[in-house]
Amino acid sequence: MPVFRSWGAASRRGPAFTALLAALAALLFSSGVAAKQLRYATGSAPNSLGGLAAEKFAESLEDYSGGDLTAKVYMMSLLSFAEMSGGVEKGMTDIGSMIYPYFPSEYPRTNLVAELTMLTDLMGAPKSLSNLAYAGAVSEFVFEHCPKCVAEWEAHDHVFSGGSAASPYYFLCNKPVDTLKDLSDKRVRVGGAQWARAAEALNATPVTMSVNEIYEGLSQGAVDCTMQAAAELISFNLMEVTTDITLGAPLGIYGGLSLSTNRKVWRDLDEKQRKAVLHAAADSNANVTWGYRIDDERALKQAKEKGIAMHEADDAMATTAEQFIEKDMETIAANYQTKYGVDDAAEMIATFRPLLEKWMTLVKDVDSSEALADLYWKEIYSKVDVSKYGL
Repeated sequence: MPVFRSWGAASRRGPAFTALLAALAALLFSSGVAAKQLRYATGSAPNSLGGLAAEKFAESLEDYSGGDLTAKVYMMSLLSFAEMSGGVEKGMTDIGSMIYPYFPSEYPRTNLVAELTMLTDLMGAPKSLSNLAYAGAVSEFVFEHCPKCVAEWEAHDHVFSGGSAASPYYFLCNKPVDTLKDLSDKRVRVGGAQWARAAEALNATPVTMSVNEIYEGLSQGAVDCTMQAAAELISFNLMEVTTDITLGAPLGIYGGLSLSTNRKVWRDLDEKQRKAVLHAAADSNANVTWGYRIDDERALKQAKEKGIAMHEADDAMATTAEQFIEKDMETIAANYQTKYGVDDAAEMIATFRPLLEKWMTLVKDVDSSEALADLYWKEIYSKVDVSKYGL
């Protein structure tokens, strides 16, 4: 190039000219490539657990990619949770925060596993570990043990990018409920088919209503209790209409949360960038999962300070619920085979159970979001073969 061939002569023209050429040379030798910005959509609000996890993803993505990738986060603006599946598929966002039980027919096998969260209560481990373990187990299951799960995401131009999970469910009530007899004929708000079946097994009457209706339902007596994570006492102001909380009942957790990457965008990334996306996803999923655990502890503490009565489920309630869970595994398998043609449902459940038990042990010493993220990365996400996965 002339600018380099004439360097010696040009340098004799004066220091200013020499400095200009040096600057031009530095610019030519630099990469000159701007960072690729990915759009990240979530239906979560700013400063919520989901919103903070989205910000963590953006921070980690830029770090792990060495600045090659950045993420612009859209909270409650680009897409709602109900729009997320189609939005990712159509490329309206590059990465989406998914509540995949909203889309049972699109992701039936992954949703089958989302209905297995009550198994966490049969592992003999503290409830406080349940969502940490489940998020690890479902991610490992989909990535490593369920190619048909991966395929159902790919069929909609999604690349499953790991799961997260909410904290344990309790009975949040407007009257004391601590025995199986107390539950008889109580109207209990439920958030899914498996909890409706559980309510019926406990002789309660399940009532379906959206999470935004629970406050009014409890305050006006339309329902006596809701099966809910304690964190919702704060998130939806249920602290104001809850007088009693029943702990110890095996009600599982909510586990149908994940990140998903648009498949066309994933294919356009190089292997280092795909690794960075997965590493950031591990951080984000750990962040929201750990956040639920912290909010669970905080909410229960505030409830006690407010004078809300705490009850422990009696043996009859716990035993009846545990018996239901074992029997319901057969119901879940039959339902998914009949409704969605998942002919290997029983085999999927048999594969998932030991994974969940393993993860109950793996998370027992985790003491921070960072430690959980490191564990997820080491045991799951780092093992994904990005030269083949999602392509």
